[in-house]
Parts: sequence; structure tokens; C-alpha cells
Amino acid sequence: MSHNIIASIFEARVIAWAKASPTPLKVVVENEAYEPADGVTYLRAFTLPGDTASNTLGGDHRLYTGVFQVSIVTPAGMYRGAAGSIADQIAALFPLYERNTKGALTVVTMTPVDQGPGITGDSTFTVPVSFTYRADTN
Repeated sequence: MSHNIIASIFEARVIAWAKASPTPLKVVVENEAYEPADGVTYLRAFTLPGDTASNTLGGDHRLYTGVFQVSIVTPAGMYRGAAGSIADQIAALFPLYERNTKGALTVVTMTPVDQGPGITGDSTFTVPVSFTYRADTN
């Protein structure tokens, strides 16, 4: 499925960036078990695939759309903490209309990275950032 390829493209990009950061961050991907230590900042990355469409009468075309989201999880009680800075860095990592290719599939970042509202939990503060993507195949 191409949504899986798209997820692997974006996840690999975030993981490589997070490992190379001055303060490396753990990136948790879909269906990965992870128990963070107290006070640790980490990222959760996942895709929210949309419907797959076909824009040709012959059925030889596939259109894959969806949302890629990275949730920045920081300790609670520290205002926005590092989340704002990390959100800005993730936005720079995925420029608008950038094309990323793996094999025969090219996926395009279709909207600017957008920061959602912070979510306060008992011990964490989470800031989601996301953008929509599109890939066409024949």
C-alpha cells in the first residue's frame, strides 16, 4: 500500500532529524511500545490516511492523500517548554510543495506545517504539528 510507503518516507525524515539534533529525541511511530521516563521530551509520529481515489476512467491512476502528524510530548507544568522550538524545526523540515521520493512513489507536502493547540495531561503537555500530503501513481 502506498500509504505505508508515504508513512515510511516521513517517519524516516523525522527520525534522522531527531537523532542528529543537539539534544537527540526519541521518535515513537505507529504501534511502537514506549514508556518514557519522567521529564522526557519525545515525539510521536503517525499518518492519518485519507481515502484512496482514482481520477481516470481506466482506473490506472491512484491518488493518495492524508495528514502526517508529529505530536511533541513534553513534561507538564513548564509553560510551552521546548515544544514551540521543536514545532518550528519540524516546520522547517517539511517545506511547502517539497517532493520526497521512495522507489516509484513521490509524495508532496501540500500545506504548510500547522501547529495545533496544546493538550495538557496529568504529567505531559502535547503540541501537535501536521500537514497534508498527496501522491499520485499510474
